[in-house]
Amino acid sequence: MQFLVNVIDDGQAEAAGRTESGTQAEMDAVDAFNRGLGDAILFAAGVSAPSDGIVIDGRGGDSQSTPGLVSSAAEFVAGFWVMELPDAETARRVATEASAACNRKIELRPLL
Repeated sequence: MQFLVNVIDDGQAEAAGRTESGTQAEMDAVDAFNRGLGDAILFAAGVSAPSDGIVIDGRGGDSQSTPGLVSSAAEFVAGFWVMELPDAETARRVATEASAACNRKIELRPLL
């Protein structure tokens, strides 16, 4: 099964006055976590600050774009993994370890 594992920034970057979410210690912990998972990680990346986002709506033949995120929530996706794991129980365990490594909340979703 494949899973999307989102890292949720709920104010850490803003509180530190940075655009990137993780501290060096957190990034080092994530690197160690990634090495431990090996081939289970299909893809992983950090995501730029919400201010870099653009919402584009090209429905109906008229393209509209709006700077920022799709919502104005205080929480946003700061990074993610796509992982191949044997089952949902393993995914929950790995997501818990990911949360500890990056010191952030995690959103876990199966890919369809």
